[in-house]
Amino acid sequence: MSQEDVTDSKLSAPGRGVRATFRHGARLGKLFGIEIEIDASWFFIFVLVTWNLAAQFSQWHPEWRFALDVATALAASVLFFASVLAHELAHSLVARARGLPVHRITLFLFGGVSNLEREPASPGTEFVMAIVGPLTSVFLGFLFLTLGSRAPAGVQLALSDPVKALAHLSPLSTLLFWLGPVNILVGLFNLVPAFPLDGGRVLRSLLWGATKNLRRATRWASQIGSLIAWLFIFAGVAMVFGARVPFFGSGFIGGLWIAMIGWFLHNAAVSSYRQLVVSDLLEGVPISRLMRREMPTVPTDITVGQLVHDWLIGTDERAFPVLESGRLAGLVCLEDVRKLPRDRWDSTPVREIMTPVERLKVMPPQEDAATALREITRLDVRQVPVVDGGDLVGLLRRQDFVRWLQLQADASAV
Repeated sequence: MSQEDVTDSKLSAPGRGVRATFRHGARLGKLFGIEIEIDASWFFIFVLVTWNLAAQFSQWHPEWRFALDVATALAASVLFFASVLAHELAHSLVARARGLPVHRITLFLFGGVSNLEREPASPGTEFVMAIVGPLTSVFLGFLFLTLGSRAPAGVQLALSDPVKALAHLSPLSTLLFWLGPVNILVGLFNLVPAFPLDGGRVLRSLLWGATKNLRRATRWASQIGSLIAWLFIFAGVAMVFGARVPFFGSGFIGGLWIAMIGWFLHNAAVSSYRQLVVSDLLEGVPISRLMRREMPTVPTDITVGQLVHDWLIGTDERAFPVLESGRLAGLVCLEDVRKLPRDRWDSTPVREIMTPVERLKVMPPQEDAATALREITRLDVRQVPVVDGGDLVGLLRRQDFVRWLQLQADASAV
């Protein structure tokens, strides 16, 4: 393994490819105890889908008013992304039933991601988790088609003259007949064996079962995924320059979109393998081997001004454990100082701006490093105090993981 494999990987918990790399987005609420969030990129694709659908519906129904076109398109877009959410919920609920924690689902530019905190424990679990998403999408597709066919001039007319049938459909039936095929296509597309798509996950589960080696199966699945991703990129570029590609057709916008999907899949495949390598290198390593033992601490009764001038300025430290009577009382960070107006620095004690120990995540020195990284990623914090029997014994920072991984890479290269 090269140094690039470990030092270039993002320090995020292993999960469903890019599913572990998203920062927190706008929260919609909870379903089945799982946070549902929207990434900023989702708003772009929602507007784009709605705009395209409104134009398409106006062609199918020239007698409709513009407001009806837009309203139907909005409803179709909302139901489509609700279907994407159902797809991800299927993954997440199966994962939780198999003992894998899932805290968050994020909707973003290319669909949705489930934040799984670790890899499945067995090939069988991987297979079931992967296949249930596409099956959910295909089921929803046929459900929407069935509901749409119950409308007047529905399925019989659609089979004999599809164009004429569309003109006679109501707004509800129109959006149902659009939702049906698009969900089936989503399900079938996700079965493409391009890791980390669901089809790639199915492929990895089969390779894992055959080789009994998760890292080898992931490497092979990632390589196949990267190859398929490059085919998407080349196909998209060819479409941009006017070539007609089987199944995808031609056109600048379509080609650009296919190329972007290929680029996304390639990055996700490479990232997935790197994340697994990071997890393997950290598995079984106690954080006492990574943590910083000698760290500057500050008392609770100094002022923020003293903290700035005596501890922050002239050093690269950004976080300090706060002690009271030799015991950990909290943690104060540069961000806490920035929130306080400068004219109050000399009159405000550190205890008033610190995060008290009751609200801190602390870890014992024997904690597994891979587990610690997953927790730090989930909490989106830069460091956690390490406490043994109530006594502060160290500080575990993100850069400590980087240093450890660099040392392992250097050792493997010797």
